[in-house]
Amino acid sequence: MNKTFKTGKIKGVILKELKKFVDDRGWLCELFREDELPKEIMPVMSYCSLTYPGIARGPHAHKHQTDIFCFIGPGNFEIRLWDNRPDSATYGVMQRLFAGADRPMSITVPPGVVHGYKVVGTEPGLVFNCPNRLYAGQGKKEEVDEIRYEEDENSPFRF
Repeated sequence: MNKTFKTGKIKGVILKELKKFVDDRGWLCELFREDELPKEIMPVMSYCSLTYPGIARGPHAHKHQTDIFCFIGPGNFEIRLWDNRPDSATYGVMQRLFAGADRPMSITVPPGVVHGYKVVGTEPGLVFNCPNRLYAGQGKKEEVDEIRYEEDENSPFRF
């Protein structure tokens, strides 16, 4: 697959600066609120993952799932998004962001947008994800909604 992406902002991707409320105990950060999200992307589960420095997760995409990633630290990330939706006004756009401890951010990724992230710097990175679909469906008995590009040497979705 020989596809070239242009740099820009992707339609449907929602970026939200996150605020850490700091006191003498540490900090607290709201990741999402029901009163700020459309009902169709309301999370149904959440998980967190730790990624080591220099390691990338993804790129992959979903047919139906919306992800709400929260990058708040520790660690910092380079995030890449590619609009691979032929019917999108921003089809063929690649968006590159930096988020994490130095720039806390929530990134909502709609279905069809290929996404991946890589930890930059020397500290491992912690990510929270709040998708609107259950992984492998109810009781983990359904096919996983994931299109993986990590192993494809000819993929245009690369770090």
